[in-house]
Amino acid sequence: MTQDFLPSVAAPLAHLVEEFNKLPGIGPKSAQRLAYYLIRVPQEEAQQLAQAILAIKEKIIFCHSCQNITEYDPCTICSSDARDRSRICVVEEPLDILSLERTRAYKGLYHVLHGTISPASGIGPENLKIRELLDRLKQNTVTELILATNPSLEGESTAMYIHKLLSPVVNRITRLARGLPVGSDLEYADEVTLGRALEGRQEI
Repeated sequence: MTQDFLPSVAAPLAHLVEEFNKLPGIGPKSAQRLAYYLIRVPQEEAQQLAQAILAIKEKIIFCHSCQNITEYDPCTICSSDARDRSRICVVEEPLDILSLERTRAYKGLYHVLHGTISPASGIGPENLKIRELLDRLKQNTVTELILATNPSLEGESTAMYIHKLLSPVVNRITRLARGLPVGSDLEYADEVTLGRALEGRQEI
């Protein structure tokens, strides 16, 4: 495969381009630019990058409670006495927590699904952290579950599935208000829009 679009480059460079090309959002041209950029950087900078990548795999774990990425288990949010433990906000990815935290409008706990239900991609409820969420609700007193999945087809389908599954377990299940444009991601929403969406969440 490498030889098909890089027939005359050194094998280590071709291999690096191939690895970069596996990253989300990185096409063949971008992969080539990144690889050639690394050739020009000092040895020390290249080593720092390699060490940073290895450190992620060696030191980053998932919080056993909320499934967020963390260095410590439980994570800093789950272990904080300042958080409202009666509320859990369900998000798709860890990056969504960062976006919501920037609003300073939410003081409860989180739960990361690590994706959405997507039959076209072969992702079902069993592939997400839904079972872990159900276990949390059974073991703790939660008065409100906030579904903050993205307003996309997959996000809406996931929210509907969770609502149907968990409505017998928790009395109040809300959804973020429609301050978020349909088809957008929480990661790219500004703090004001996210704050208003949190404040205007509705019963579902």
